[in-house]
Formats: sequence, structure tokens, C-alpha cells
Amino acid sequence: MTIFAMPVFDATVIYEGKELFKGQGAARGWAEKLAREIETPVTVEKIGTGWALCARLDGVDCRWGILGQRLKRLD
Repeated sequence: MTIFAMPVFDATVIYEGKELFKGQGAARGWAEKLAREIETPVTVEKIGTGWALCARLDGVDCRWGILGQRLKRLD
């Protein structure tokens, strides 16, 4: 499910079929934007060679990566 429509133009890496942020700094910047959108704290997590956004939303642990220059839930 894509939940954030703003285009993601940061560098990405593919790890185990998932498109992730290449740098921690870019991921943190998007974590701040996503946190404002969903009104809950968002952190970043290293997954293999990339970085994903993580939060607890509606009682469920969620992770977001990128799909087609949009944020997309990985799970």
C-alpha cells in the first residue's frame, strides 16, 4: 500500500527484492516527513545494504521502502 504521494528522488539500493534508501541520512529525512503524515514516531532500520523506515501503526509494526519513487509498506 503506497501511503505517501511525494516523489522520492533519493539514491536507492535493491536488497532481497526490496528497494530501500541507500543512505541513512536520506532515510531519516523521509522518516521525519512520514512521521508528520501518520502522526506517530518513525525510525530507520538497516536492512542488508539499505535503510527502511519503521513505525508502529494501528498496533502493527510496519516497515516502508520505495516502489516507483513512492513510499510503500514492505510487509
